[in-house]
Amino acid sequence: MRKLHKPQNLNINYIRESDKVSSFVSPWYNPTVFYLAMSAAAVNAQSNEEINNKHMAMEEVIVTSQRIEENIQTVPIAVTALTDKALGELKIERGDELLRATPNVTFSKGNFNRYNFSIRGVGTKSLSASSDPAVAVSFNNTPMLRNRLFEQEFFDVDRVEVLRGPQGTLYGRNATGGVVNMLPRFPTQEFEADIKSEVGSHNTRRIGGMFNLPLGDNFAARFSGAMTKRDGYDYNTVTGNDVNDRDLFSTRVIFEWTPTEKVRANLIWQHFEEDDKRSRTGKQLCTRDEGPASVGNQEIPDDNEIALHFTQGCKPDSLFADEAYGAPNADTLANYAWLNLAVELKGIDKNGRAQRLYDADGNQLRLFNGNKPYGGVNQSKDLREIATNYDPKFNAENDLIQLNMEFALADTLTLFTQSTYAKDDYQSIQDYSRYQSNPIFTEVPDVVYDRRGRVLDIVEFPTTSGGVYMDPQLGPSSGIEAVDLSRSDSEQWNHELRIQSAYDGNVNFSLGVNYLDFETSDDYFLFNNLYNAMAEFYLHQFDEECTDEVEGPCMYVDKNDLDNIDEEGHNYFYGPNAVATRSYAAFGEFYWQLSEDVKLTTGVRYTADSKTTTPYPTQVLLMAGPNGETDEVITGGTVRRGLEADPEVVQRWDEFTGRAVLDWQTETPFTDETMFYLSVARGYKGGGTNPPRIGIDPEIAQYREAKKTFDPEYVNAFELGTKNSLLENRMTLNATVFYYDYKNYQIARISDRSTINENFDTTSFGLELETLWQATQNTRFNAALGYLKTRVGKGEKSVDVMNRTNGNEDWILLRPFFASPSSCIAPTALVEEILSDLKDNPFGNAHANLFTLCPGMSGGLVLDPKYNYDPLVDAPNQGRGWDADLSGNELPNSPNYTFNFGMEHIVGIQNWDLRLRADYYYQGESYARVYNTEYDRLEDWDNLNVSATLVQPEWDLQVELYVKNVFDDAPIVDAFTNADDVGLSTNVFTLDPRIIGLSVYKAFGN
Repeated sequence: MRKLHKPQNLNINYIRESDKVSSFVSPWYNPTVFYLAMSAAAVNAQSNEEINNKHMAMEEVIVTSQRIEENIQTVPIAVTALTDKALGELKIERGDELLRATPNVTFSKGNFNRYNFSIRGVGTKSLSASSDPAVAVSFNNTPMLRNRLFEQEFFDVDRVEVLRGPQGTLYGRNATGGVVNMLPRFPTQEFEADIKSEVGSHNTRRIGGMFNLPLGDNFAARFSGAMTKRDGYDYNTVTGNDVNDRDLFSTRVIFEWTPTEKVRANLIWQHFEEDDKRSRTGKQLCTRDEGPASVGNQEIPDDNEIALHFTQGCKPDSLFADEAYGAPNADTLANYAWLNLAVELKGIDKNGRAQRLYDADGNQLRLFNGNKPYGGVNQSKDLREIATNYDPKFNAENDLIQLNMEFALADTLTLFTQSTYAKDDYQSIQDYSRYQSNPIFTEVPDVVYDRRGRVLDIVEFPTTSGGVYMDPQLGPSSGIEAVDLSRSDSEQWNHELRIQSAYDGNVNFSLGVNYLDFETSDDYFLFNNLYNAMAEFYLHQFDEECTDEVEGPCMYVDKNDLDNIDEEGHNYFYGPNAVATRSYAAFGEFYWQLSEDVKLTTGVRYTADSKTTTPYPTQVLLMAGPNGETDEVITGGTVRRGLEADPEVVQRWDEFTGRAVLDWQTETPFTDETMFYLSVARGYKGGGTNPPRIGIDPEIAQYREAKKTFDPEYVNAFELGTKNSLLENRMTLNATVFYYDYKNYQIARISDRSTINENFDTTSFGLELETLWQATQNTRFNAALGYLKTRVGKGEKSVDVMNRTNGNEDWILLRPFFASPSSCIAPTALVEEILSDLKDNPFGNAHANLFTLCPGMSGGLVLDPKYNYDPLVDAPNQGRGWDADLSGNELPNSPNYTFNFGMEHIVGIQNWDLRLRADYYYQGESYARVYNTEYDRLEDWDNLNVSATLVQPEWDLQVELYVKNVFDDAPIVDAFTNADDVGLSTNVFTLDPRIIGLSVYKAFGN
């Protein structure tokens, strides 16, 4: 940038000398001198303007989005390229922040081990270990199915390219949304090094650097790394600790060897590691659902046994209302409700007999003390504040090894090979709800009585005698305690062989083959002290070991602590998901230069995908008889210990996809260079399997039907674009309009303690504008605008778990027996009749009848035949609920508008440059789910970053002071709805807080 100042200073000096001459001229010579001076000035001004424009012309941005080096303005693809310098200026440190520089891009963290990077409304909203990403995230052109794009920070990057639209004829993996390709810097034959150190808010400490070392004439090595440590910017009011901190580092080593002019090879090793208290999600919100006061003309008795059937825990109200900072109605928590009804405390007397316990007033002691677990619980409205006994723990480790080889078969023909191995391990543990329960366990008095008021001599009190329950995994707690663990372990091999031509004629090509071998195990655990309490006090599984000698139904209880579980216990939820993916592909593009200005690009791809899923139905709180006999009375289980795999599910697809692009290079009266292009592309993304549901014998449970698989996605994309250079290359202005016809877009919802991925047909229309303007030698502007309109196809429908009746007053929501995971709906008139019968006969079986109105396991209860109702036959969607009409709804995470604007101005201060920069980003309203209700609405949000950087070009030194998120906003950028049996609470996600930092950068060599 320093060179850009010199022409301007020359210009200033010229004007000053002219002023000196004119000041010495006599008044009567003024007309003549003025004419001569103006003539000379005109000539010099014209020459000087040419010099200025030449120096003000922007540097070309070279990309390899078509696998060859090209000026980005000549590439007929909608692509945003950010060099290492641009990333630093924009303060884009991780992949999730790329949205601040790319139109129609959104990012949100997922609830488990994934994320959703969405381009033009196309992202990954499916939830399955077998899901493919819609946007391929690549390292040096290799797509990584598991990666740390969200956690890992960019370092020693040549550039990051974001390609919008379906890809596959150039890259090794199909992508329906686009590609994010991170390209590292490679070794050079010059010695160079740099180091950057940074401190900032929340005790932020960063250091990074690289060292490039030539080793002879044809060998070089490049070593780079980065490390970040930061205190937490969330606060746990219970433990008093700051959480959501960072402790991570990355390293990369690249060796490059060029033994001859025709052969080049490089070997890359990259390692990432993180071990800290990062939170996987933000707060958990809930607008408490108290349930209805009546059904028809029948009041619901103020009796927990009946009232528990009519609340879903949380209501589908706005996440931005003050009421959203509540907690669920615990009557909907199946295990709590059943334990509250069924479990009475007993102690063992000196004769070894179990005795019911009573207090001095004759009240029978029960497991729970009568407190509502979340009665009166209101959370802090600060999204960065949680209240839990358990601080989060986060571990991630990623290794990548890549070998690239290049052989010049001829002067115009090159063979490329690329082999990549990657391993990714991830584990995140955190409190499930992130707010505290009231004390609920009964504190047993020192003196207890029998029902006749006689003092009992108890030698063995129940485990909750002190009002504290000791959970084997979670330890002591006086209230509800729950912790979930998400982990994944994956390995990937990727091999690619490609041949590229560079003929002088009108036809060229790029042809390749690719093989992918990917295996992953994505596991999820939920530990809850109510699960153990149910096992101990209701199912009585703590009394004896569940061995082969036990004749009746039983289940194995894992009594190991959380760090040493054997993963075979039925006293916690464990859902492993094992998937193996094999993919073969052949792809290529042909380039026909039809004339000097017109080129036709055609590409085709053949893909053969195979996915093998090993389903493991979950076994939480399921008992079984010996030799796999079904527990036909209480739980319907068929396995006593561990999990039992269902038969493997093998899926195969063979698809042809491709694209055709016609581009025209020309000039117009108001541009220096102009390109128009028209593109038609077809994209494909594989389908997958829905995770299995609970392992209950289907003859006992009579569960509602659910698809075991979901279909592949297909998109037909049409795009018209133009790229322009103006003002003697001081400005670029690019525009794109697109239309997508999408079939089978994959969207997940939680159901039956599992996930159902549904397919929907959709359409999308949008517009994108990008511009960069070097207004003066010292002032530069950039801006990008994205407009997006997505629509779900006509006739598409789905059951909204937050509103199962869909407003139909003839039906009412009901909670089922504890073994059934999901709520259902039943006819309002029938429920009213059952309640009326209860009023007439207080000792009737209304409770059992209400249970049996939901399909699924009902604890051996049977609906009274006089009601003549079968939910699997008589209820819509087998009792799941009424379908919501999704026609015309917008896709999740698809705001109508995104906008970014940046301004940079450089002030010369003697031998220093002071670079002042501000960047603003805006994202319009969108929806977290496809139902587009008020509950789903995500408010618009914006973000401002500013920086001031002192640059000493001669010393290769920079000192930067910056502020990220100037307004310290905490918008809700996405939300995830939890399952029925935990109350339909909502996990929300937000941004990092305001960070003020100071960094120093120094380069050496070169």
